[in-house]
Amino acid sequence: MVAIVKNGVSWVGASVLEVTPAIGRLVLYIFSTFFWFLKPPFRRTLFFEQMVFMGNKSLFIVLLTSSFSGMVFAYQIYLGFTAFSVDSFVGPIVAIAVCKELAPVFTGLVVAGRCGAAMAAQIGTMKVTEQVDALECMGVNSVQYLAVPRVFATVITMPMLCMIFMLIANLGSWVIGVKVLGIDPVMYFSKLSDFMNLPMIIEGLIKASFFGFLISIIGTYQGFAVKGGAEGVGRGTNMAVVWGMIMVLISDFFLTAILAKIL
Repeated sequence: MVAIVKNGVSWVGASVLEVTPAIGRLVLYIFSTFFWFLKPPFRRTLFFEQMVFMGNKSLFIVLLTSSFSGMVFAYQIYLGFTAFSVDSFVGPIVAIAVCKELAPVFTGLVVAGRCGAAMAAQIGTMKVTEQVDALECMGVNSVQYLAVPRVFATVITMPMLCMIFMLIANLGSWVIGVKVLGIDPVMYFSKLSDFMNLPMIIEGLIKASFFGFLISIIGTYQGFAVKGGAEGVGRGTNMAVVWGMIMVLISDFFLTAILAKIL
């Protein structure tokens, strides 16, 4: 029994000693990102290039995800509501769920899988091939050149993608609800205007922007932390995707609780 307790305490202690420095390095990296964001030169070209990569290149997968998410959610809600003869509430229920939860979370997961991995892979490859060291030798700060444009481009493009998700998902819901399931279109829109309001949309956009910050910070940080050649690049890319998705899901709960009291 004593040995089990000792082993448990040793495991907890080792975990704390391993995690604490990593959290400290991440916090310092976040402060460094903000510091270099405020200092010239402001690399506008890199910033707009990253906006195109994060936004335009992610548009197809967001459209695909949003359309089928809205349609399947409307269909499932309809199957439940018809038992109580309240199928006219399908529209507002889907709209509220999409705007407050589905749009920011699904967009965050899509961007984490696509762009978070790309950030870690690109910067990690530069790290193991000593291109990052070459930038520093030329007097160019690697965080300002590689991380800052990616982080703040993601923060801005995520709400844009989220708005597109909201629009397409609600359009898909309307197509299934009105054209396929036969819900009265007048009732659909009247109930929608009764239950939907602007703070719900704002909540979703705030969440999307915050998720974008988390995803880009984790992705770029994992890229700079890469060690050990190609194997390290693969490991860093995997960590960027996994932790990006985990942080989106965890932070969603706390953001919901905070924004519910503010908005």
